[in-house]
Amino acid sequence: MQYACMPNIQVRDVPDDVHAALVRRAEQAGQSLQQYLSGQLALIAATPTVDELLGRIERRPKGWLSARSALEAIDAERARR
Repeated sequence: MQYACMPNIQVRDVPDDVHAALVRRAEQAGQSLQQYLSGQLALIAATPTVDELLGRIERRPKGWLSARSALEAIDAERARR
């Protein structure tokens, strides 16, 4: 069986209060500090930045709707209620 080698990250000069808070959170989650931080890093990596979101929006196909069509759609929705 072959195991994939996962990269390591080392963070230096973490303030004592930050370290203590992270240790406390890991304990509350029933995890080691390494497990907790790995999960938090995965969440950070999976969450798009504002620039990434704006880029996605910008790449979406653009539509065009006339003012008349927009007003008709609003009126139709109001009549449906």
